[in-house]
Amino acid sequence: MATRPVYVPVNQAPFLSSRMIEFSWNAGFAASQKKKNIVALHEAYGKRFPDSKVLEISSKSLQELGVKLSAFNLKKYVPQLEAYIPVECVFQGGKVFTNGGPYTDLYEKTSREAKKDERLKTSGTLEKFFFDGKEIPSTPKTAFYDWIYINALLENPELAEGLLEYEAFTDIEFNPGKSINCQAKAAAVYVSLAKQGMLEQCKEFETYYRLLKDG
Repeated sequence: MATRPVYVPVNQAPFLSSRMIEFSWNAGFAASQKKKNIVALHEAYGKRFPDSKVLEISSKSLQELGVKLSAFNLKKYVPQLEAYIPVECVFQGGKVFTNGGPYTDLYEKTSREAKKDERLKTSGTLEKFFFDGKEIPSTPKTAFYDWIYINALLENPELAEGLLEYEAFTDIEFNPGKSINCQAKAAAVYVSLAKQGMLEQCKEFETYYRLLKDG
């Protein structure tokens, strides 16, 4: 058995809640095993919340929309490059450590290459982020990741519109005991803010940060 979170939008900061769901785990690293786990997680969730429409957001999603919304695939505009690149590359390339960074060369790597770059493990403590000429604090811990993901959705309205058809979100790759940032969490925040008409306040990090602080 395993336990994983399902993220649901709520109307107050931090604009999401997590429901921990226990389900039968299929061991193994093959994509087929991960897809079995997605089905098992969603079935277990459906037994508790039968009226909730759930979307898996990852490269292993059974739904095309979920694959496209993976941070490995969803693209964010980077003024420095005058180009759209995967959210994962923006996030990893924006990290600033005590002994190095930001490693903006990761902007031009694949998502997988950016995530696995050795410098991210050997440069000391994460101190802050850097994007579009601005320093961004590392706290709240998921704020920068969620902000760039939300803004990537604003730049991809067709995908964002599809997202609004769902009430709950999962990421089978995400283990809250090992990681902090999660695309399913960011998606839940987006849906909450969209339904409250608050997306305009997400375009600049300062106003987004204020939402988190004052919400």
